[in-house]
Amino acid sequence: MQKILLDNGETISYRERYGGEQVIVLVHGNMTSSKHWDILMDELDPQYKLYALDLRGFGESSYHTRVQGIADFAHDLKGFVDALGLDSFHLVGWSTGGAICLQFVAEYPGMCEKLVLLASASTRGYPFYGTNADGTPDLEKRLKTIEEVENDAGKTLAVQGLYDTQNRDGLKGLWNALIYTHKQPEETKYELYVNDMLTQRNLADVYHSLNQFNISGSHNGLAMGSNQAKDISIPVLILRGDRDYVVSEQMTQEIVEDLGANATYIPLINSGHSPLIDDLPQLTQRIEEFLE
Repeated sequence: MQKILLDNGETISYRERYGGEQVIVLVHGNMTSSKHWDILMDELDPQYKLYALDLRGFGESSYHTRVQGIADFAHDLKGFVDALGLDSFHLVGWSTGGAICLQFVAEYPGMCEKLVLLASASTRGYPFYGTNADGTPDLEKRLKTIEEVENDAGKTLAVQGLYDTQNRDGLKGLWNALIYTHKQPEETKYELYVNDMLTQRNLADVYHSLNQFNISGSHNGLAMGSNQAKDISIPVLILRGDRDYVVSEQMTQEIVEDLGANATYIPLINSGHSPLIDDLPQLTQRIEEFLE
């Protein structure tokens, strides 16, 4: 791992794979870090030079200042590419990383050539609902404040509890129920991924940021959006597994609607929220065909 000190005082760790002149920056999602990109980094054509960063509060990166929203992560990404001297590259954002890349592309035009959204949160955010007494989501109560999110028993406190107690079996059970539903990583790699999950220090902040995120021109249930999605003019490839239990088809269709003609949506067949594990060759093919 290499490290870069940003102007805001945060230290960003990253992985680098040498390659050709075309550069891809990989932006991970929640409960992960750059480690979770490892098999894709091994698989992508060597014509691409790859960078995968640990976002603030994940992996080996610092977390001196709490993020207030997705824009904070996007600003860190800008500081990261500036520090590396990158002014032309492709972005691939997975889940929460997709929202970060969308914010980045909207705010900093002319840097990213093409954007791949993998199982991405919507342009209208990812809603965070309260919890009923029986543990099910209360779809009539969307939480609003960071304090409400921090104290939600059904999601935040439950997952944070797994972190705090280093409950590896609990984390695996969660991922097997929602993400690795049909296929799991091989045992040694899975243990490394769990090690990676346990580095996260900003769980509630990420939930809150996703809940508030909205760059559409629509109201998302909390507020009107910033309408920045209209400023995204580069080609965007939207990929979602056809049995993704984390990001819904509706959320993906919101991205398609908000980005319009710039976006191409391709469902990944027989894949869930982690196509990297479910069907790496299919994922790699779709990304490389789009970037050619």
